[in-house]
Amino acid sequence: MAQRHAPGPRAAGDPSNDPASGHPRPDPSGHVGPPAVATARAAAAALRSARGLPRDLRDEGFELALILGSGLGPLADEVEDAVSVPFSEVPGMPASTAPGHAGRFVLGRLSGRRVALLQGRLHAYEGYPASTCAFPVRVLHALGAERLVVTNACGGLDPHWRAGDLMLQLDFINHTFDHALTGPADGVGPRFPVTFDAYDEAYLESARAAARRLDLRLREGVYLAIAGPAYATRAELRAFRAWGADAIGMSTVHEVTMARSLGMRVLGLSVVTDMALPDGSAHATGDEVLRVANLAGERFRALVRALLPEL
Repeated sequence: MAQRHAPGPRAAGDPSNDPASGHPRPDPSGHVGPPAVATARAAAAALRSARGLPRDLRDEGFELALILGSGLGPLADEVEDAVSVPFSEVPGMPASTAPGHAGRFVLGRLSGRRVALLQGRLHAYEGYPASTCAFPVRVLHALGAERLVVTNACGGLDPHWRAGDLMLQLDFINHTFDHALTGPADGVGPRFPVTFDAYDEAYLESARAAARRLDLRLREGVYLAIAGPAYATRAELRAFRAWGADAIGMSTVHEVTMARSLGMRVLGLSVVTDMALPDGSAHATGDEVLRVANLAGERFRALVRALLPEL
């Protein structure tokens, strides 16, 4: 990949969001209601004007967006004609401070599709409200993307699974005590969006077919999100399993909710990086999670490459 760092122009007075810089973070009120729509459009305009972006990508927009979770960022290295823009250079975008998250947009082509990738995401445990965690999806939608692939690293709750498995997200449970759409209506999506079948059924079938072609074992299950940053207690893990959750993590649900509100079709893929079993002798550390995500990376990337032409 011939990657180029190409920041777009900043809006007047837009501060750096580098926590080490001493500048304030973007005002989270700009991520709620009608102001969020305007902020996302300004961010998308800055990305489209990034130096080095091929004209057809600038003019025609992006067909498909991907959000790459912990340890899964190397897929961005396969993007062709790539232009990379750090979050700090995009108006209204907060910093991503999570380990394993580069915190940048990557624009280009992958598997023949015009793609916009988030190499890293925002989390509640970084101090962001759900509306801010979901704000990058507004930007991706403003870039023209009508399809979204969300990915994450997660802990497995099903005792029959093992670390390194890939999982197809069938549904989710939001246990973060926050919601991406709380606040004034944005005037774009419905006020009360339906999240039944949040993940596109045709995309689920495409993922299953791609896994069969590649002879990859693809687990299927319900993803439950907590706010973090602490991992769940043994009692919480037992409760979550009783609720019907198969995997647990600290992301994704706000992004999916926002995408569905905006009318985007969504596919969710996870890498089970550790087994979060309440009767286990120990829990994985953050470093171990990233290590397993890296080990599973080639199988994950192969599945995504096989899927993209069908989405």
